Amino acid sequence: MSNKLNHFIEVCLDTENQVWLMLHSGSRNIGNNLAQCHINTAKELAKMAGQKLPDPDLAHFVADTPEFKAYWHDLQWAQDYARFNREGMMARFKRIVEKHLAGGKATKALLEVNCHHNYAEKEVHFGEDVYVTRKGAVRATEEDYGIIPGSMGAKSYIVKGKGCANSFCSCSHGAGRLLSRNKAKNVYTLDDLIEQTKDVECRKDRGVLDEIPSAYKPIEEVMENQADLVEVVATLKQVVCVKG
Repeated sequence: MSNKLNHFIEVCLDTENQVWLMLHSGSRNIGNNLAQCHINTAKELAKMAGQKLPDPDLAHFVADTPEFKAYWHDLQWAQDYARFNREGMMARFKRIVEKHLAGGKATKALLEVNCHHNYAEKEVHFGEDVYVTRKGAVRATEEDYGIIPGSMGAKSYIVKGKGCANSFCSCSHGAGRLLSRNKAKNVYTLDDLIEQTKDVECRKDRGVLDEIPSAYKPIEEVMENQADLVEVVATLKQVVCVKG
């Protein structure tokens, strides 16, 4: 993931005032660098083969070739690294909260959710072995729990998948942007950011102006539009948000 502001740590409360610890992080740019290496290899192969592609970025590997196997190996490694990275960060986050709120006493989580997004996996759909790429999406089979965060001033949701075959058992991984980062900086002011995050302890400076809640789609509407894909397990509202 290229923009560090996509990453965050939050302390949230649900509708029953239970405390949730949430974080959003991936492979911290290692996956991106590995992908760029393989994309460059694919472009070189396409060039050597004399392929006439509408766009160089459409270069690809053929399944079962050495180049594809090397790519798939690195992709799986990056995904595993991202998962372990989140586990390590959450363990440290949990210890800090326990130290300051529970007198150092260990607590046991009622539910733990750790899900990938922006990734690819080999799965079976409609009776065929296929490679599924989920960009801005998470898997939502009937066994999967997922996290759908809103903006730094909006609700977030813990969900359980409904296994919708037509969506390849997927759901969104967030509200999605209404405005680009640059557009948001030009449209909104620091006063707007302060007003829209007044109930959240978070950064309130120009460095995070592009993360202003109004730059994102209304999360309630997004959830309503995918009611056939997931059921809501918990509705969260952050009280502390750390970006970066």
